[in-house]
Amino acid sequence: MFKTLVNAFKIKDIRKRIFYTFFMLIIVRLGCQIPVPGTDASVVAETLSKLGSGGAFGFFDALTGGSFSEVSIFALNITPYITSSIIVQLLTIAIPKLEEMQRDGEDGRKKLAEITRYLTVVLAIVEATAMSIGFGNQGLFGDLTGMQKTTAIITAVVAMTAGSTFLMWMGEQITEKGVGNGISIILLINIIARIPSDFATLFNKFVVITDSNGRSVGGAAVGAICIVVAILAVVAFVVLLQDGERRINVQYAKKMAGRKMIGGQSSYIPLKVNTAGVIPIIFASSLMQFPVVISQFFNADGSSVWGKIVKGLSTNNWCDPDNPIYSIGFLVYILLVIGFAYFYTSITFNPMEVSNNIKKQGGFVPGIRPGKPTTDYFTKILNYIIFIGACGLIIVAAVPIILSGVFDADVSFGGTSLIIIVGVVLETMKKIESMMLVRNYKGFLSE
Repeated sequence: MFKTLVNAFKIKDIRKRIFYTFFMLIIVRLGCQIPVPGTDASVVAETLSKLGSGGAFGFFDALTGGSFSEVSIFALNITPYITSSIIVQLLTIAIPKLEEMQRDGEDGRKKLAEITRYLTVVLAIVEATAMSIGFGNQGLFGDLTGMQKTTAIITAVVAMTAGSTFLMWMGEQITEKGVGNGISIILLINIIARIPSDFATLFNKFVVITDSNGRSVGGAAVGAICIVVAILAVVAFVVLLQDGERRINVQYAKKMAGRKMIGGQSSYIPLKVNTAGVIPIIFASSLMQFPVVISQFFNADGSSVWGKIVKGLSTNNWCDPDNPIYSIGFLVYILLVIGFAYFYTSITFNPMEVSNNIKKQGGFVPGIRPGKPTTDYFTKILNYIIFIGACGLIIVAAVPIILSGVFDADVSFGGTSLIIIVGVVLETMKKIESMMLVRNYKGFLSE
């Protein structure tokens, strides 16, 4: 990876793109420090402390690089754009017009991108309004009442919506003029921004020697080694999970085109082990944390039946040896991840469509007849791969949850964050390598 970066800096055009991306990311982090006028960030911080870093708000705060808890103008960050992209992708399966746009080449993709932008603005307004009113009722704007409070809410909604829209534009600029993957890179820098404070939390809890904990030097050394080994092991596993794929060989028959014989070559269809990426974890976490967020806004009674159910849905109460009953929520979470992995893959990869395309091009899978047998073969392989990928996602997501429940290691980054970090880094490096390869070819042809 470092060798690729060194070689990339030797090429003027790529070097300019890297510096442009770096400059835009500096603006992103500066904007995350500018607070919305008239707000009190301590109100959000207090709510986050009640829910813990593993709650829905904590997960959202990790994706926004802490700008959510700071109530900055980038409080929503790019989460509305991510949500709108997922919604549009799902709607392409349900709405034939959108599916037609998706298949309509570059023009269709431009129309879908435009729809995604408009939907992003709408979602940003809805999320900013919900956040302003919900936290406003808990004192986000201080002691303001009446028209003054209404004006403060409107100001906050406009500021956060404008910030989210501006970040969407910056992401597109990074994609066009930078190293690509603009939205993903902004998400990456936000998550990385929170990691130093999380490492400091782990260091203070398991390594630092004080009179109160009575920890020995040997115990501190063991704690430090365990933290490093656990993080490296999870990162290595995520790399294997992201790069793992099942290659299905495809043979193309020879045919005459005029006086020439074409075809006859062999290729393969790569099926990624983690086909759905991090989407199943995000869907499962959002679905389970939604009741927790609503209960927090309405100050639900924790001793009631509903309050105990909410505790079972919160990740902070899972894998707690003192309250094992709440770990039932963890089992529900595992089932949801598996279910969403199958659901999301089924709408993004159509075995019948792939089989028909291979048949039209004169191809076939060796040993499998074209048509329905090929479709059934793809479906069988895909179901097998999805289950393995879902189990991998569960392992990555479960390790931080188990460590947090057993050892009370309260950190904002977890399996989801690590999957995003590794995935974006690998994807960006491949993008840079492809740009270098194109320029090498150009140089060869020019000579």
